[in-house]
Amino acid sequence: MTQPRNAMNMPQQPDCLVALHDVGHEPVGVVHAIRPSALGGLEALVGEKAARFALQAGFVARYGQVLGLPDADGNITTAVLGVPEAADGAEPFVFGVLPDSLPSGLWRISAPEDVAAADMALGFCLGAYRMPAFGRDVAPKPPRARLVVDAAGAAAGPVAQCINLARSLINTPPNLMGPDELARAAQMALEPLGAEVSVIRGARLEQDFPTVFHVGMGSERAPCVVVARWSGSTAREDAPLLSLVGKGVCFDTGGYDLKPPSSMLRMKKDMGGAAIMLALARLVVLRDLPVRLELRLGCVENSVSGRAMRPSDVVRTRAGLTVEVGNTDAEGRLVLCDLLHAACEHDPALLVDAATLTGAARVALGPDMPALFSNSDETALALEAAGHACGDPLWRLPLWPGYRKWLRSPVADLNNISSKPMAGAITAALFLENFVKTDVRWVHIDTYGWNDSDRPGRPEGGESLGLRAAYVGMLKIFNLDETNAPLKKQL
Repeated sequence: MTQPRNAMNMPQQPDCLVALHDVGHEPVGVVHAIRPSALGGLEALVGEKAARFALQAGFVARYGQVLGLPDADGNITTAVLGVPEAADGAEPFVFGVLPDSLPSGLWRISAPEDVAAADMALGFCLGAYRMPAFGRDVAPKPPRARLVVDAAGAAAGPVAQCINLARSLINTPPNLMGPDELARAAQMALEPLGAEVSVIRGARLEQDFPTVFHVGMGSERAPCVVVARWSGSTAREDAPLLSLVGKGVCFDTGGYDLKPPSSMLRMKKDMGGAAIMLALARLVVLRDLPVRLELRLGCVENSVSGRAMRPSDVVRTRAGLTVEVGNTDAEGRLVLCDLLHAACEHDPALLVDAATLTGAARVALGPDMPALFSNSDETALALEAAGHACGDPLWRLPLWPGYRKWLRSPVADLNNISSKPMAGAITAALFLENFVKTDVRWVHIDTYGWNDSDRPGRPEGGESLGLRAAYVGMLKIFNLDETNAPLKKQL
């Protein structure tokens, strides 16, 4: 088997986008994005013959419906695409059907005025994504459609690149993506952009991050913690500190509380939180936002061995609290708790963590809606609004104090699981809250990190649910836009 193409070896702009000034004399086709309510105006867009052809062919502007319209010579240089009504909110993903639905060559999109050029370009790029190939005899892909963009559309390129970075990391087979490989991915994604990245291992890891060490000590692939720091080129010493934390469990067997085979099949995605936070950190750096940035990733494998943690173990955390291991398959919160406490030691203006933490969040909200927890109503509202505005929704669940007593232990300060079989996402977040300073604005995103099936712009496999919502919400909270100026428009 060949080694995977490195997920970080990619330009800042996806190759499916072509800048307007680089087009030259190559012909450019046009895709007309049409809403069902505007179908009556089809003739004005494409002409009488083409409109008649489209209607006879069954074009009704259904979501994601694409139809090429042949000219007099039988060439397809015009197409139509069905898109949602304006009332349905931001929807970049529908444009993800185009890369595989159009003939190869250059294309541009003509859409209603209220559809942002960046959304069209983002959706196109997300649909053009391909999972990394690992086979020796993988056939080369034929030339595909590329999208011509102006400056507004090009702004979506780095966003798509970072989303696809997270996807590729999650999609990498677990034998090729262990703790060391994840740490190296962080270095390769951030160091060339000027970030300082250190990797903590061995005796220092056991001392500084004892719960991360405890989770990972059962694996032949030793655990480590990535710590990255960066400051924007215009960031002053008092610039806001953004701290990001990600759960990087590269494979999760469940430990001695072993998962059944059906639940273990997708556990390569259990490092999805780390992949998403790494991608978000890279996006902040690419945009050169006027902030100070810290990133912490707990990179471990939860394995079964003679050295693995056991149910009823008691481990002392970085914060000094002791935790009884009620279930070795609730390892993610043990990975996060030391990282969160370390982040709070620097008093960040905003602390965001992401993790594929609980099945309970998926039972409550399904695969497409990450659960959002926060100790700040204002911060939670900003992220919820951001998620709605950019088509990356989050749904807030409460840090309900009445359930804290469910985490009591007779032998330690806390148990890592609840004594009740209910509200599992909430009790997991309440566990983490014990390691966050009360005066630090904190957001916890319990995400799925996966698409179960192919949909427009969302291919089956790893996904970065919550990344764009966190990014746009952070801009709102810090009163920034992507050109380092005050926000021009309220969410």
